[in-house]
Amino acid sequence: MRRRTFLAAGTGLALAAAAPAHAGTRRPLHVHPGDSVQAAVDAVTGPGWTIVVHPGTYREVVNIPVTAAELTLRGAARDPRAAVIVYDNANGTKKPDGTTYGTAGSATFTSAAPGLTVRDLTLANDWLRADHPDITGTQAVAACTYGDRTHFDNVRLLAHQDTLFVETTALASFDRQYFRRCYIEGDVDFVFGRATAVFEECHFHTLQRDVTFTPKGMVFAPSTARANPHGILAVRSRITSGAEDGAYKLARPWVPSYETTAWPSLVVRDSWLGPGIDPVAPYTDMREQYPWQTMRFREYGNSGPGAAITVPENRPQLTPEEAESHTRRAYLGDWRP
Repeated sequence: MRRRTFLAAGTGLALAAAAPAHAGTRRPLHVHPGDSVQAAVDAVTGPGWTIVVHPGTYREVVNIPVTAAELTLRGAARDPRAAVIVYDNANGTKKPDGTTYGTAGSATFTSAAPGLTVRDLTLANDWLRADHPDITGTQAVAACTYGDRTHFDNVRLLAHQDTLFVETTALASFDRQYFRRCYIEGDVDFVFGRATAVFEECHFHTLQRDVTFTPKGMVFAPSTARANPHGILAVRSRITSGAEDGAYKLARPWVPSYETTAWPSLVVRDSWLGPGIDPVAPYTDMREQYPWQTMRFREYGNSGPGAAITVPENRPQLTPEEAESHTRRAYLGDWRP
């Protein structure tokens, strides 16, 4: 596998004006090449700050604490390729103390802050399986988010396995997350987790993977709590692929060993599914004891070769009446990002 080219070609990218978080009271914190994004996060002393990341590549791990509520982290340029935060830990990467990071701990970017807004950035994990044949824990997360009212707009999320972990602050929490105009790529379960997560006008891209078997991977792996009526919703989005036709599944259910009562929920509606998705059998199991047919997997109004209904029982559809309960407003409730 080749490493990605993260930055946009050329120079002279136009900078966008950055307004203070509270006009007249706080100036935004600016991060330039050679600076640390984490140092700027550490300088935040309460809610409502803005951090502006200028064009460049920042190779570091960034953790935003719960105390940094209502934080805005944005690129100075409107092109999300201009400012890149990237690192290369995996689940099986060893820490200095000899233990491993685990899936969530591998994330390049982690946030527990409620009301977080991230805009116009690339968040990436460029760890590659081919470079580490000795490591079996190959999950390598780009972003792990588990704060209520998390909002990503025009963000690129790049990794391979487990790219985006949409998590919650506690097993009983129904934290809401909203992704708009984002580009998300990966191969295995690359959008996964327990959050109420809405993806609107997003582009999901499945990567070519150097294996001989199929499926080569899955786009979604929700682990929604049984009590939560809303899991992952993708609306007015598209799915493309760098692999051969039919090599990918749309989803499989994840029932974690620490939450065996989970009832994964996924709705993909009004979206275009490219030929990379297997149209005959778009879903599969992660474990035999939790068959996908018993989960809350539904589609509605999709188009494209990967959305063709050739075996109806393999593609459960919402009725028009049911579709009214699977909208951005229904999922996000009183929050209007």
